Amino acid sequence: MKVIGISGSPRKNGNTEFLIRLALEEMGREGIETELIPLADKQISPCNACMACKTDKNRCVIQDDFDPIFLKMKEADGIILGTPVYFGSATPIIKSLIDRAGYVCRQGQNFFYRKAGAPIVVARRAGQNFTLAQLLFFFLLMEMIVVPGSPYWTFALGREKGDVATDSEGVETIRKLGKNMAWLLKKICD
Repeated sequence: MKVIGISGSPRKNGNTEFLIRLALEEMGREGIETELIPLADKQISPCNACMACKTDKNRCVIQDDFDPIFLKMKEADGIILGTPVYFGSATPIIKSLIDRAGYVCRQGQNFFYRKAGAPIVVARRAGQNFTLAQLLFFFLLMEMIVVPGSPYWTFALGREKGDVATDSEGVETIRKLGKNMAWLLKKICD
């Protein structure tokens, strides 16, 4: 079993990566292989609605960093998507990733069908519920199995690097998410 955690933050080693690592560590303790994929240094253009994926099935024709990440998403048993809140929404790069991945899968084979999915969000103060919904809608439209919740929404508060580490409730919520994802994967991958 393998889970990838994709950080949609433009900051390397920031709060979003910190939280994803916490969840991945919990899964690692359960013997699940994990990988963190930061998008901070990647170029992923938005979908341009060319619809080439309708005829050239199972791939996107835009040439950038999308393909290697999409391949890892296809191969994984579980996917964590993490993003900070930018003006009440997910970051443009993670939105570009899920829009293009979704289009390719909707026009061809849905590679995400019945995989486990979990969202993680970082907010300075507000916008986390709408941003969580954006990520959850992707999982639901792809017919993924959303990881059973934690004691609260899967987000933590912070602005500067390291701030989320002081949000004890947020940290515990993300750790619980990692444990729940490990439990779910052991149920659906047997």
